[in-house]
Amino acid sequence: MSADPGSSVRTVVHLMRHGEVHNPTGVLYGRLPDFHLSDLGREMAETVGAHLSNYDVTVVVASPLDRAQETAAPIASAHGLSIITDGRVVEAGNYFEGKTFGVGDGSLRYPRHWPKLINPFKPSWGEPYEQIAARMLAAIAAARQSARGHEAVIVSHQLPVWTVRAKLEGRRLWHDPRKRECALASLTSLVYVGDELESINYSQPAAALLPRASKTAGA
Repeated sequence: MSADPGSSVRTVVHLMRHGEVHNPTGVLYGRLPDFHLSDLGREMAETVGAHLSNYDVTVVVASPLDRAQETAAPIASAHGLSIITDGRVVEAGNYFEGKTFGVGDGSLRYPRHWPKLINPFKPSWGEPYEQIAARMLAAIAAARQSARGHEAVIVSHQLPVWTVRAKLEGRRLWHDPRKRECALASLTSLVYVGDELESINYSQPAAALLPRASKTAGA
């Protein structure tokens, strides 16, 4: 009996974090509307769009949030594609959304917020890590099916991208946010052969722009 020809089909799903956001007040903006790319963020999006212009991209998916849609636009345009909006790749829900987060003048100076920090493993301040991973995996499966034999780009946010990568690599989902390997406009590329995940590769096509990024760029 001959081997299934579909078992050797190579499909790549690139998980992209959006570019820098204009956030002069330094709030944790989460799922709030009207947070758009900064000038540097738009430059990052254009840079990655140019980088991917010769790739075999047939599907472009983005979170419904403005910053993700704006990051996906140059990629979709380069390939003559429409952006598919998928709520499953949206930013994680967070109690501290709309607040500054920190000890000094941030939310942590107020005891009323402290109970939200009681369980870092779930976490208690927001959407459970397992829930984030599950919805991201479902979105990845859909994009992979649509782009089978080609490449897909999903523009999402730092925490969802890092969480699903940890899930795929069999690591624990709770983590130190400072140690995430998911820079602005970076690509976490999932390479599938047939239905098997062969490798996960990380790259930063806009690395030269990162030193100019603000510390309040957010997720």
